[in-house]
Amino acid sequence: MTKVGDLKTIVWDAPDIQALADFYVNVVGLTQTYGDDEWITLQGPDGWRFGVQHAPDHVPPQWPDPAHPQQLHLDLQVPDIDVAAEQAEKLGARRIGGGETWHVLADPAGHPFCLARADVEATTIFGVTLDCANASALARFYADLLGVEVTYDGAEGALIGSGSSQLMFQQVADYRPPRWPDPSRPQQLHLDITVPEIEEGERGALALGATRLSGDGENWRVYADPEGHPFCLIYPVD
Repeated sequence: MTKVGDLKTIVWDAPDIQALADFYVNVVGLTQTYGDDEWITLQGPDGWRFGVQHAPDHVPPQWPDPAHPQQLHLDLQVPDIDVAAEQAEKLGARRIGGGETWHVLADPAGHPFCLARADVEATTIFGVTLDCANASALARFYADLLGVEVTYDGAEGALIGSGSSQLMFQQVADYRPPRWPDPSRPQQLHLDITVPEIEEGERGALALGATRLSGDGENWRVYADPEGHPFCLIYPVD
């Protein structure tokens, strides 16, 4: 099994980062551990780590419209989906879909998230789901990138990892990839992945099928996975 890096952070884009951070603090029980004008860090008790990144020109998804896709979404397990949905709506969410055992809502920035009925005592993060045209292939890409196992692979999607690195891949017939940094084709969310050394990490990611994009900073570089989702490799600096 190959491994390039470790999943560090799931990052939402939002025009009002504090409002979105406050929403997830109250809905999921996350704790804000850092904040400035451009970035907020949220930590979960079960190891999940989220970021909210300032995107002043953010164009929200309009799920289920394939012309304005969600790209990624958060899956939550709750003991009572109706109670949880009502509480989320009071905090600024909108109910936009669902079924017998789940509700789909949009957060205040427009990102969809799911509430699924489960045998849990409180709201629990089940995983993060990426939309894609080929779930099996994208699951294998991230399994190799993160050094984890593919734990499920079926007609409707695939699942890798466990705990705070569990990612799902949802087969979407009319998938329309992001085209970062084009604001008309936004990324919506992205993954930050830590690597011990950037040149070796980049070679490993590219060998698996990633594409180098133009963005970079003091300790990060931007790439796209084989389906076009941007992700960052984060590396230590002296």
